[in-house]
Amino acid sequence: MTEYNIGQKIKKLRLAKKLTLQAVARETGFSPALISQIENNNVSPPIATLSRIAKFFDVKVGIFFAEDEEECRYEVVRGSDRKVVSRVISRAGTSQGYSYESLSFRKQNKKMEPFLLAVTDMASEENTYSHDGEEFLYIMSGAADLILDDERLTLEAGDCIYFDSSLRHRLLSKDGSEVKVLAVVTR
Repeated sequence: MTEYNIGQKIKKLRLAKKLTLQAVARETGFSPALISQIENNNVSPPIATLSRIAKFFDVKVGIFFAEDEEECRYEVVRGSDRKVVSRVISRAGTSQGYSYESLSFRKQNKKMEPFLLAVTDMASEENTYSHDGEEFLYIMSGAADLILDDERLTLEAGDCIYFDSSLRHRLLSKDGSEVKVLAVVTR
């Protein structure tokens, strides 16, 4: 998370609104301790958590991945320029079994956020997330299970799914081997 200074950006948003950790926690549904850990870059929150924080501050998720303030009309991100956000941690402080890279972090005011996910193992928890917007997932390699509300769908390389992000969801490796996924999230 430190590559993007996500924690520092969240803290800056909080201080600009003169809010306490407790106020942000109360409004987002997270604990003050988790907000503090995120602000201090001690944990890397899942995209769903960042989405909820962004909604609270009325900003787009992409602001957390922006490198500079300069607006551009297009953006090229070279493979060598991408930075992996690893050790995604749940509210309970456990590993979520995946890492992700932002595929667009310079372009401001986007209507969608593209990510490359690597689901690296089978998570010990099968907790689900929900947030505003929609998601598109394209399985590039491997096999995954997608928990979508009370359904469990198996997706293999070449499969894709588009769904309303307000549905409780969670992507897991089917057999513990790595799954590469192109994910596009809207707000």
